[in-house]
Amino acid sequence: MRIVTTVAEMQSVCRELRMRGSVLGFVPTMGALHEGHLSLVRRARSECDAVVASIFVNPLQFAPGEDFAKYPRTFEADCRSLEAERVDVLFAPDAAEMYPNGSVTTVTVSEVGDRLDGASRPGHFTGVATVVAKLFHVIGPTRAYFGQKDAAQLAVLRQMVRDLNFDVELVGCAIVRDTDGLALSSRNKYLSAIEREHALVLHRTLRQLERIIVEGERQSITLIRRGMESLHAVPGVQVDYLAIVDTNTLLPVTSADTGTLVAVAAYVGRTRLIDNFIVG
Repeated sequence: MRIVTTVAEMQSVCRELRMRGSVLGFVPTMGALHEGHLSLVRRARSECDAVVASIFVNPLQFAPGEDFAKYPRTFEADCRSLEAERVDVLFAPDAAEMYPNGSVTTVTVSEVGDRLDGASRPGHFTGVATVVAKLFHVIGPTRAYFGQKDAAQLAVLRQMVRDLNFDVELVGCAIVRDTDGLALSSRNKYLSAIEREHALVLHRTLRQLERIIVEGERQSITLIRRGMESLHAVPGVQVDYLAIVDTNTLLPVTSADTGTLVAVAAYVGRTRLIDNFIVG
């Protein structure tokens, strides 16, 4: 696996891959890799000729007081994991390389970027869209792979790709869970043993709502009420949102019809976790 740290070298490497006619798959990450990230790499490996991953903890998507400084950084272990999955190139720039002195341009995806996590974390999706746009320009991938756990992020990036005419296919991949159902996340490392037990209420509530929908209840107001009762029953869990929305626009819908996104975000202790499912 080749490790590249500068934009100029990365552009050169990817240009050469594209000139060979390679279908180029890209998996952007912030490191602290887990099985969820590696599932994206495997999907890219199965569908593409060459696979590029990136590790960059993007300061632009952290608001003041969020966990940028303590965000887990496990670069050497991450490299071993990516090499084992036969990643061809790892792009690992530092902040000065991605945002040199004098950088002032950002990418803001209005409306959709202000909903769900965008409403709870103002400016977050501007940071995400800016860094992903820059990575797309540097790498020029054929396909880029993102986890469905970050459903709001995926909606924002799809809007950005449409609006800015990026020649890239965004591939959303299924949520990977631990054996107890908790969605894998780098932030799970912050949870104490009791907090981790409490965190299971997110997935448990979503499964409950799935069953209720299968049984015939589709009204969003009823589903949200039932879900909030479940979430509030667990101590130490502070709900940020429980929402039933259009998957693309993230606007609320009155009925949980097929294709609708049911999403939850909550603080368990001081750790913010998210989870979701799409009504099928």
